[in-house]
Amino acid sequence: MGGSDQWGNIVNGIDLGRRMMNAQLFALTSPLITTSSGAKMGKTAAGAVWLNSDMLSPYDYWQFWRNTEDGDVARFLKLFTVLPLEEIGRLAALKGQETNEAKKVLATEATALVHGRAAAEEAAETARRTFEDGALAATLPTVEITRAELEGSLGILAAFVKAGLVASNSEARRQIKGGGLRVNDAVVTDEAMRITPAQLTPEGVIKLSLGKKRHVLLKPA
Repeated sequence: MGGSDQWGNIVNGIDLGRRMMNAQLFALTSPLITTSSGAKMGKTAAGAVWLNSDMLSPYDYWQFWRNTEDGDVARFLKLFTVLPLEEIGRLAALKGQETNEAKKVLATEATALVHGRAAAEEAAETARRTFEDGALAATLPTVEITRAELEGSLGILAAFVKAGLVASNSEARRQIKGGGLRVNDAVVTDEAMRITPAQLTPEGVIKLSLGKKRHVLLKPA
């Protein structure tokens, strides 16, 4: 069983079962879910969107749904939430900036199904404090680094890879060229930059950002 894009692999599996075990196997495919731009669901610039909280935090999972394209909100509310159709219709009718409210509902409901209501509401509150109040929310995803790493001047490329915001040093370099990486909200312009104790905020962390919506706190252990 799988997405329609896996039809070739599935047919090969049926044939393998017949050849090796003389087994009669059956296949079932479902239409591949794509965004309105044609992209596969479940992929981001930083990699796969995991359901496991140890692979992707509930906050980052919430943000994935919050960043849904406008044209997909109504369809995804029907596919990935259990909201009544009347409520989905009301949210789908929102226009302009109000569409963001529908995206927040989608993010919270989809996250609640996977991580529970409490984690979903905490993720929503973290986003509100970070983006609407401008506060450094303590519940942002946190990655611990050793004092030795910090005092040894951790390279900016390695820091963003360690934080999980980019998949590789080369991707970090591309993001720097496009102005996409920030440290404590300051744009990174030098790929040779180092992370040092001088960058610790009063809260004792260093905030790394990819774009405007993905943030991770580096915290000395």
